[in-house]
Amino acid sequence: MIKLIKSTFHHEAETRRALADFILQQDLLSMNGQCRAFEEAFAARQGRRHAVFVANGSVANLLLIQVLVNQGLLRRGDRVGVSALTWPTNVMPLIQLGLEPVAVDCALDTLNVSPENLGRHVSGLRALFLTNVLGFCDDLPALRALCEDHGVLLLEDNCEALGSGVAGALLGNFSLASTFSFFVGHHLSTIEGGMVCTDDDDLYERLVISRAHGWDRNLAPDRQRRLRTEAAVDDFHAKYTFYDLASNFRPTEINGFIGNRQIRYWDEIVDARAAHFARFQQAMAGNGDFHQFDLSHMDTVSNFAMPVVCRTPELAEKYRAEFEAAGVEIRPVIAGDITRQPFYRRYVPESGERPVARLVHTNGFYFGNNPDLTEDELATLCDLLGG
Repeated sequence: MIKLIKSTFHHEAETRRALADFILQQDLLSMNGQCRAFEEAFAARQGRRHAVFVANGSVANLLLIQVLVNQGLLRRGDRVGVSALTWPTNVMPLIQLGLEPVAVDCALDTLNVSPENLGRHVSGLRALFLTNVLGFCDDLPALRALCEDHGVLLLEDNCEALGSGVAGALLGNFSLASTFSFFVGHHLSTIEGGMVCTDDDDLYERLVISRAHGWDRNLAPDRQRRLRTEAAVDDFHAKYTFYDLASNFRPTEINGFIGNRQIRYWDEIVDARAAHFARFQQAMAGNGDFHQFDLSHMDTVSNFAMPVVCRTPELAEKYRAEFEAAGVEIRPVIAGDITRQPFYRRYVPESGERPVARLVHTNGFYFGNNPDLTEDELATLCDLLGG
């Protein structure tokens, strides 16, 4: 069977052996030097000034929104645009913190928010939390310019797009801050894990504070002194002083150790996913049963999973059955149209239609694009795509 998740790690056996040795030899397994080293390595590889490692990708989103609320950059009742095709925990933090999500439809040829679609909503937004769906993007430079022109904070959920690039930059680098996931099956796996990246020094410090209870213990000594002086905190109480709204989103040294191993394979993983995607796209190009994607504007498509959007519901039923009969595990495209999810209908006053997200919800599915796919597995998938 060709599973959605083929392995826990890239170079699985080697990583598991190294992890077992690390656990046996390490005294301290709570967040420490391995996590900090992974943050530094990831920030350097992604090309951002700061990276904050957290327990998973969902809390990366929640932490980022919480800190923007703490800063006053977002306020209760603000309208925040989200991709209509996204994962629930891109949207749920907004609801939890008193913000109003506004689902923006995607373009069929990229499955992402386009400048045209954003333009219909942008004048009423305070922020846009954009999902770079499945490693794809639309015209990100134009989206960024549109946000800047209207005073809209741009944030990126880059959990599915590590290594993808457009206009000479990596996805995740077009915004004030971006989030990443290292859950099993994602580009880099730390079993569970996530990251928030930013170039903004103040935002970074606040992320570090709010990641761990609201205290200052993980800040640089000079920043600790500044905070303690401003709050008139003495040395006795310093470690148990809490400066802002927070939670405990810390990762462990186990996650950090794995991250430091897996990041070595960044290029290997991205290159394999990009090569597989090119083969899949070529295989489906002559099949008139499918809507085709146009990602020619992108430098690199580090595809997370391969979406298939059929022209009719009947064709979707046919191809889903064929893929499953061939032993290919498939699923809906992310969570489908997010506005159709029960939680969204319960908490968000909705009006209007998102026809493309609805089409993908009804007529779409995806299968895994694992860097370890064999030649036989690739051939099977390409044959199925060719019809």
